[in-house]
Amino acid sequence: MPTLPLHPAIVHVPLGLAFVLPLVAAGLAVALWRGALPRRSFAVVVALQAILVGGGVVAMQLGERDEKQAETVISEKLIEAHEERAEVFVWAAGAVLAVSAAVLVVPAAAATAVAGVVVAGTVAVAALAVSAGQAGGELVYRHGAASAYLLRSAPAGAIPAVDAARVHREAEHDDEDR
Repeated sequence: MPTLPLHPAIVHVPLGLAFVLPLVAAGLAVALWRGALPRRSFAVVVALQAILVGGGVVAMQLGERDEKQAETVISEKLIEAHEERAEVFVWAAGAVLAVSAAVLVVPAAAATAVAGVVVAGTVAVAALAVSAGQAGGELVYRHGAASAYLLRSAPAGAIPAVDAARVHREAEHDDEDR
């Protein structure tokens, strides 16, 4: 049996953070605007955004590692669509990381405005996370990518998902040949 993929386990770290960060960034931006917290408190956003970006990079590397196994049951074209969305997500998160770090170093008068840009950026990154996650979910739940990790030596009919994925893969190849 092939080793189980780590990509699905790791990818949930950046995806989860992508949904939490708009709330954290908005709360800290409001606190900065009101003068309730010092500017250095925005380092929390920088740290969480750095974890998001780092987790995204690791998830992409693991996805690359798992790609060949997944291609045994689904087309490369479907995987590439997910991969492209994931790359946009991680690059955008990296840009938001840079802007969030700027909050800590720009002149104090500009920090609140830059924090507002960060909030908007985290919302955009969350939307990109939905797009990348949806494409990944479709690979698994609609196209049967997980079946690439099921027992291949099972008798026909013993694992219905394997048989369904085989039929789906064969149909895709037939469509591509036409």
